[in-house]
Amino acid sequence: MTAIDFAAFVDQLAAASAEALRPFFRTTLGVENKSISGGFDPVTAADRAAEVAMRALIKRTFPAHGIIGEEFSADRPDAEYVWVLDPIDGTKSFICGMPAWGTLIALTRGGEPIYGMMHQPFTHEHFSGDGSAANYRGPAGDRVLRARPCTGLAEAVLATTSPLLMSDADRQVFQRVEQAVRLSRYGGDCYAYCMLAAGHIDLVIETELKPYDVLPLIPIIEGSGGIITTWENQRAHAGGRIIAAGDHRLHAQAIAILQNGLAS
Repeated sequence: MTAIDFAAFVDQLAAASAEALRPFFRTTLGVENKSISGGFDPVTAADRAAEVAMRALIKRTFPAHGIIGEEFSADRPDAEYVWVLDPIDGTKSFICGMPAWGTLIALTRGGEPIYGMMHQPFTHEHFSGDGSAANYRGPAGDRVLRARPCTGLAEAVLATTSPLLMSDADRQVFQRVEQAVRLSRYGGDCYAYCMLAAGHIDLVIETELKPYDVLPLIPIIEGSGGIITTWENQRAHAGGRIIAAGDHRLHAQAIAILQNGLAS
């Protein structure tokens, strides 16, 4: 299949996920806490229903492909093509009725993400990319996504889901960057990365991400002209401490602060 064919299939996955999710959003919804460390890591019937729907469609259409998802065990993770699914990135926003969440879908080949999508079923928005280009489809019309230039931290807008999700040590390092920027905003999960690709945010800095949190976003960020790495300036594929920037020059400045903080 061509990249266009895969993109069309991702649209089918997004539609299947949306059909499973919409009946749950802004309703009375049971929430489980899957954290084993004493924190709050919620999961709902909506998360599971959406992932089940996407897995069924993948297995029916591409039985030789692998699947890695947030809610269920991996299936054929060593296959040449592997689908990476996060049915609700931003479950805390979802259970609060806030729209800053989305379904993340990636297709990897040999471990490399070759296509990614963030779909927001409530606002009917699609953000997608293949690493060389990124696009938006939604109520605001279709358009190419381009990260904006920003040469200095003093002019930058920074986003993170919440510093409270960071360890004490990582939070102190993060705050060094936060103190240098023009504006910082909390909350957003995957939506913040898409706003970076759309040219509204300059930096996103987070920690403790999983592969399914970041792999679908890499082709979107890079396709928009941005850059996404770990704080150590390594590949972001495995998750962990992540920084995304719309401008490579800004990324270098923020990385210098983060690495200096990690070393101290």
